[in-house]
Amino acid sequence: MASTADRADPFLAFRFEVRLDDLPVGGFSDCGGLSVETEFFDYPEGGVNDHVQRFPGRSRHPNLVLKRGIVDKLLWDWHADLQRGVVRFRNGAVLVRDASGTRTDMRFEFHGALPMKWTGPELSAGGNAVAVETFELAHNGLDRRI
Repeated sequence: MASTADRADPFLAFRFEVRLDDLPVGGFSDCGGLSVETEFFDYPEGGVNDHVQRFPGRSRHPNLVLKRGIVDKLLWDWHADLQRGVVRFRNGAVLVRDASGTRTDMRFEFHGALPMKWTGPELSAGGNAVAVETFELAHNGLDRRI
């Protein structure tokens, strides 16, 4: 019988950190888009009637969608520079931490990222919700390091 010390619990989804090259560490409340999907092509081979051959094609990586209370001005400036024609690709990583926040349990690295979309907070004088901005990054692929 295995002891409880050998137990492998699932990783927690609420302790994570987002890093972008030379920019300050992002304190985001949500991170979505950690996904890879590979296209497959069907090829009905002559004489093979019990199945269709399937061949892999290109892989697609959706945009990373980051949400936080207020997006850092340096991220805004990066997007504003892009609108002015100054293209600066950045690499980054999403680190998933253990329950104590000290050890990295998973590390996803992304490459060639550009700011694609910024969405401002929904403002309402009649409510008491936190103002949340969304920052979306297009990138050239994910690698899982841990």
